[in-house]
Amino acid sequence: MAGRIPEDFINEVRNNVNIVDVISQYVSLEKKGKDYIGLCPFHQEKTPSFTVNEEKQFFKCFGCGKGGNVFKFLMYKDNLTFPESVEQVANFAHIPMPSSYVQTPVQMSPLLKIHQDATSFYHHVLLTTQAGERGMKYARERELSEELLDHFQIGYAPNSENVLLTYLRGKGYSDDNLAKSGLFIQSKDGRLFDRFRDRLMFPLGDESGKVIGFSGRRISQDKTEAKYMNSPETEIFTKSKALFHFSEAKKAARREGHLVLYEGYMDVISAYKAGVHSGIASMGTSLTDQQVYMLKRTSRNIIVNYDGDDPGVHAEERAAKMFQQAGGFNLGIVVLPEKLDPDEYVKKYGAEKYLEEVKGALSPTDFFLKRLAKKYNLKNDRERITFLSEAVKQIAQLSNPVEQDLYIDKLAKQQGVSKDSLKINLMRERRRLFRANRNKGRYQPNNRKETTNPAEFEDNQDTVQQKYDSAQTRLLYLFMHSEQARDYILEQHFLFPDQGYAQIAELWLKFIQTHEETTINSFLDFIPEQLQGIIVNAEMREMPQNFSGREIDEIISSLKKRDINSQLNKLKNKIEDAERRNDNQEILNLTQKILQLKRIKG
Repeated sequence: MAGRIPEDFINEVRNNVNIVDVISQYVSLEKKGKDYIGLCPFHQEKTPSFTVNEEKQFFKCFGCGKGGNVFKFLMYKDNLTFPESVEQVANFAHIPMPSSYVQTPVQMSPLLKIHQDATSFYHHVLLTTQAGERGMKYARERELSEELLDHFQIGYAPNSENVLLTYLRGKGYSDDNLAKSGLFIQSKDGRLFDRFRDRLMFPLGDESGKVIGFSGRRISQDKTEAKYMNSPETEIFTKSKALFHFSEAKKAARREGHLVLYEGYMDVISAYKAGVHSGIASMGTSLTDQQVYMLKRTSRNIIVNYDGDDPGVHAEERAAKMFQQAGGFNLGIVVLPEKLDPDEYVKKYGAEKYLEEVKGALSPTDFFLKRLAKKYNLKNDRERITFLSEAVKQIAQLSNPVEQDLYIDKLAKQQGVSKDSLKINLMRERRRLFRANRNKGRYQPNNRKETTNPAEFEDNQDTVQQKYDSAQTRLLYLFMHSEQARDYILEQHFLFPDQGYAQIAELWLKFIQTHEETTINSFLDFIPEQLQGIIVNAEMREMPQNFSGREIDEIISSLKKRDINSQLNKLKNKIEDAERRNDNQEILNLTQKILQLKRIKG
């Protein structure tokens, strides 16, 4: 059947990839014991609860509830169908798809498809048309080679009326979807007009590289127009949750060991040209908490290189404080000389000198102390004493004693004072901070466990809502992992009281009868999605495979008693209703049922 992937091929793909390698493209994972942990890519959290088990090839977030195998991860993360996820994993493993498989067209949302076609249109106009010559002239002036134009898919919106609108209408898009795309301005009478004209066009991608918006750079010298014009926020584009060049930079970060955060798109492009391929930029706005979280789950090693002018350095200071507040970052800060931005610096001093600046990035403490020193006249003793006091306060915030000692030593040498006197001040400041934090905890308690916003998990379907049942989970685990345990459970004529568990047991019996490879991982791909969470819960918890008949008997007995207690509660509620209606016959019938259940319970 067209579009159907043979089961043996699915097994081959699954067995030839390591789920850790695939997920590491999206999440910075750290090994803890036998598992890998990181920040969940599906919801925002402060403490890592996203776990990957390499041995069993499963992932599970104990915060939002999502879990599964490598295929399921890509289905969640990139919004793929099951065949699409198999194909993507096969590409990752360099395994060609079988010749019998007829690829089904990817069903992309209309807004994403519009942006994909608009990107191709703008790029084509820039590179191959007479209308794009004006844009190409500007691109050459900015030293943008054809390789850079292709890598960043840069294009040109010509200074003509509604050329994009005409093109996209010709592709069959409705005016309703075109209006929602943000690429057009709609007049009061409903007419559409191209939003971007006579601008060099920078496509803005999401985390997987799909274009979700544009930023247009003014080419004309008319300063009454904005230098950059961005797409408005739409169903697919939210500026605070996007980073320019993020999809490609993530791949480079694994080679280069860090991500480099810039202010502007041209800075990212100039850095790319200089050999820094891990550059990203926020979307023309200040750094947001959401963007910091995206970076944190991708790489802990971040270098911030904003413009070297006063506003740029001030923005670096704000960004550094945000990263420090989020915690867990190994942060470096580059302040370029002569108030140059990265684009200007590369053009003036060359790529090699710029790479040296990146390698010599300051630590946050060095950066803050240098900033602090500029606020005081250090030749004046009064101001110098104030500076030293403020510098010690900055150093006191460090949690690592080695770092504290390093900066106290450096400060003492720079200012010609004794290290011991600074250490006394440091101890006083540390005690003050300790008391302040203790009092804050005492009078403003906030010890609740981190909560999650239900709205963040709307797409979890039944995997999150599935209530964990330790007794049924243990029994199901034995049912699936041990033929001896399964036979013993079946001999007891036991039925799982929960419908989901009962359905999995039934499906497992059919699966082992009809499949040669009967692993839990392969079984997961062939059962309804709402049942998969039960299996992942069982697999991600440490359970012994050895068992005794007594253990099974006790679990079955407890489940039966629990089921009887549930029935008794329902009958008692019914008796209360019958009493309100004075229905004596119903009360008698219900009482007999209660007595019968109590006899069974023993």
